[in-house]
Amino acid sequence: VIGVVIGKTDVRSFPDRKNIGTERYTFNFTIRDSPTYFINVQSWGREEYIRSLSESFRVGDCVTIENPLIQSKEAEREEKFNPVTPSGYKLLLSENHSVVKTSSCYNTDTRLLALLHLPVKDPQDYYSLGDIVANGQSLNGRVLNVLAAVMAVSE
Repeated sequence: VIGVVIGKTDVRSFPDRKNIGTERYTFNFTIRDSPTYFINVQSWGREEYIRSLSESFRVGDCVTIENPLIQSKEAEREEKFNPVTPSGYKLLLSENHSVVKTSSCYNTDTRLLALLHLPVKDPQDYYSLGDIVANGQSLNGRVLNVLAAVMAVSE
């Protein structure tokens, strides 16, 4: 699978239920290879492997993923922490079987660069900040997708 990385989480650790007293490490990222399709990728393993893999690329890089495991996603649980994707699947990376190679999008396919700036949500599924200000009370307690732009950053 070849795609551009459009999102990435930080490395996290969890107690290993199989080996009490040790920890397993994980991080997730999302790749896109067309305007319509993108998929979440999950990686679990030893700290050295996960940190090295996470540091090997960043958002905007093109990656080639070889030998991932394809799994059905548990939409309700997984989409709390990852982008909602149009696929019913996710890719799982294994330290022993999977390989992630990075390359310049210019070397791979310049069309992938344009995908980096496309929204992952339906354009009809956004609220503008003006809508929220005008209808704030009726939207109280609802989860909303917001479309906004940063105009300035300062202290």
